[in-house]
Amino acid sequence: MDQHLANLFLALGIFSLGFVSIGPNILAIVGTSMDRGRPHGVALALGVGTGSGIWAILTVSGLTIFVTAYAGAITFLKIFGVIYLLWLASKAFKSALSPNGKTLTRGAKGNNLYLQGLTIQMTNPKAALHWVAIVGIGLGPEAPLWVGASLVISTTIISMLGHLGYAIAFSTKPVAAFYGRARRWIDGILGLFFTFAAFRLVTFRN
Repeated sequence: MDQHLANLFLALGIFSLGFVSIGPNILAIVGTSMDRGRPHGVALALGVGTGSGIWAILTVSGLTIFVTAYAGAITFLKIFGVIYLLWLASKAFKSALSPNGKTLTRGAKGNNLYLQGLTIQMTNPKAALHWVAIVGIGLGPEAPLWVGASLVISTTIISMLGHLGYAIAFSTKPVAAFYGRARRWIDGILGLFFTFAAFRLVTFRN
């Protein structure tokens, strides 16, 4: 039980902190909220959050079959997870060291923003790699069904709340201004966390 919970909480922690490091999906929500207002940003965020839930279901079910069929799958997923975490750490440190790391936001166009958000998330190849790493970390060896179900439910809720939080917060200018000032410190802390998570995954004994 302790081992499964440790894997689950590590995966959820990494997944949650990923919202602090702004990527293309979040940039679309931020830009839409700032350009078109809160309701449009919320609609886009709900679509992205739904896409995250679908990715979680597909990845958990697929990896469960993969791990059952191949005994060495856990080792492969562990290596992949470490590489992915170190890549995230390098990106965070690079952004923290760059005084001009601010990225321009672009709002989504059109009317059906929920469908656009869902499409953005489902057609993003990086999302697939992200979910393989997260689920690979969360599903330890011989993980029972409740671990996979908990991971799907928890990440879907976190994704919905996280993306909605950006839509609501960045419809106000003070929040956007604060992030611009604190970005380098935030990215530096993220780099340290991702490095520690990679070390934790390497040294964790099954």
